[in-house]
This record gives sequence, C-alpha cells and structure tokens, in this order.
Amino acid sequence: MINRKANWLVIGSFLLLSVAVQAQEARLPVIRRNVPLDSIQLSDPFILADQKTHQYYMTGTGGLLWKSPDMKRWEGPYSVAQPDPNSWMGPKPMIWAAEIHPYRGKYYYFGTFTNRAVKIDTVQGNAIERRACHVLVSDQPTGPYVPMQDATYLPANKPTLDATLWVDKDGKPYLVYCYEWLQNLNGTIEKIALKPDLSGTVGEGKLLFRASDSPWSREKDKNGQDRPNKVTDGPYLFRTKTGRLGMIWTSWIYDVYTQGVAYSTSGTLDGPWVQEKDPITPPNYGHGMLFRDLNGKLLMAAHSHQDIQGRYHRVPHLFEVDVTGNKLVLGKPYRP
Repeated sequence: MINRKANWLVIGSFLLLSVAVQAQEARLPVIRRNVPLDSIQLSDPFILADQKTHQYYMTGTGGLLWKSPDMKRWEGPYSVAQPDPNSWMGPKPMIWAAEIHPYRGKYYYFGTFTNRAVKIDTVQGNAIERRACHVLVSDQPTGPYVPMQDATYLPANKPTLDATLWVDKDGKPYLVYCYEWLQNLNGTIEKIALKPDLSGTVGEGKLLFRASDSPWSREKDKNGQDRPNKVTDGPYLFRTKTGRLGMIWTSWIYDVYTQGVAYSTSGTLDGPWVQEKDPITPPNYGHGMLFRDLNGKLLMAAHSHQDIQGRYHRVPHLFEVDVTGNKLVLGKPYRP
C-alpha cells in the first residue's frame, strides 16, 4: 500500500511538472488563485475597476492580466493580448506597461510592444530595438485583445513607450506617450490624435515637455557633473475638482526611482506644462496611475522598486489620493 501511494505521488509530481514545463514552453502562464497584491511581482501596474462586471482587472509589463472581486486576493495571470505575429512586432513581442481603457462600449489595450530582432538605429554605440506603442481591442475586459485597422500608430524609426489614453476638452481622444531617451538623449512626453474609434492615429506627434524640464530629476554625466535626468516614463493624466489638468510621470533622482507631477496652465494637453518642484511619491515608487474603486474611492496604483543584484524587483502598491483641491495630494498607503 505504501509503495502504491509512493508511486502515485511520484506519478502525480511528474504530471504536475510536465504540465508546468508544457505551459512554460507554450508561454502559457500557470494560473494562481487567492494571491495577495504584495505577493505579485509586476512593473507598471494598471487597475481597471469595471462597473459592468463588478471586478478589478490589473495588467502592466509582461502583457498578462490579473482579476479580483475586491483587490484583496487576485487570480491570474491570464494571457489576453493577441497581436498579429506577421506584423512589425514579430511572433513574440515583449509587452510593457499595458493599460485597459473602456471607451464607447469596448475595451482598449494600450501597450508598448518590442521586437528585439529588429534594430532601428544605433546611438552612442547602443543598438535601439523596434519598440512602439500600439492599441488592441476587445468586447470584454478579459480579452482576447486583437489588432484593429492601423498597422502602426507611431513612426517606425522612433522608440516610443508607455502610451495612455486621454480625451481632451475638445472631446477628441489622444494617445499620450514617451519618446524614449535612448535615441533622443533627452526623453520627451508627447501627444498624437487618435481616430474616433481608436483604430489608428491622425497627424503627427506634438511635444508636451522634456525630461530636462523637471527640477527634481537628476543624474551624473560621464564626468561626474550634475545634470537633469534623461528618462521619461509612465505618463498618466487626471483632473482636479477645480478642473486643473495634471500629469503624473516618472524618472530618477540619481539611482532612486521617483514620480513627479506637472500641470497644464491652459487646462488642455497643449499646455504649457509646469513641473512641480518636488516629487510626490516616497523614494523608489513610481509609474503610477489613478482609478476609482467600485465604491468611488480615488486610489493610485504604483510599483515599488528594488535593484537586487542587478535585477529589478517590482511589486504593486496602492495609495489614497485627494484631488478635491487644486492639486493632487498623495495620502497614506491603502490596503483593501
């Protein structure tokens, strides 16, 4: 009897191992359940509180999806993005900083896709990979998210990332994104108009501001001299109760990952944009976004950042947020 049990244990372990190996080979994630938020490793977290399904959906870098009824325990990760393998992205693109936006009855997946097999430029000896923002669509928040009309949203010869959606005062939708510092050596945040159904872009991108405009982000040049940091990451837009348009975005203070905020003096994307003097998150927190939970409470999702032996360790966190005045005020950490 003992031998039979031992045999079954061995067989069961072998089957579980085989399933895990097959899932890994097929790039299918192993689904976990009842996972606390602070046990999930995820960069660039984005949370959709969906009133239609009364569920929370979290995505980010990696292109996978987690879901939860209450944000206390999560289930996932699920593979939901299905870009065209014959497109410029190639068959297995890297996916960064995915966001899910409900818009006019559908759900739109804003992501950064990288085809590492294609190089578009070499700057200061660094080969730059084909990387760009793109939008997929689905009828439901769990996907699958598939391509729409335009094969490209942004120029093929520019590395862009961290796209988000904003509908400005003119009622038109815009793609707000970063033009990566790897090529221009001074990262920017820009906007470009979207088609009414978000299936493509219209016209050309327009500069909103540069990384060097920030008074708080700093770095050292090769001679050890102090200068503005070159990185722009993770733009996300909001309005205060007074109608003021703001944008949170992330850079670095030397080796400390940091998030700041800028405000538009015109109340529109066109700015001009004025940077706040001080960052708004604790050290080593960034790439935030704002959302209201299913009860209407305003929260910020951001990830903590640790560099452990040359590898980034990033975990989602929630903070309370107040925009009832004329500016964003970050509150205490929030635990559902």
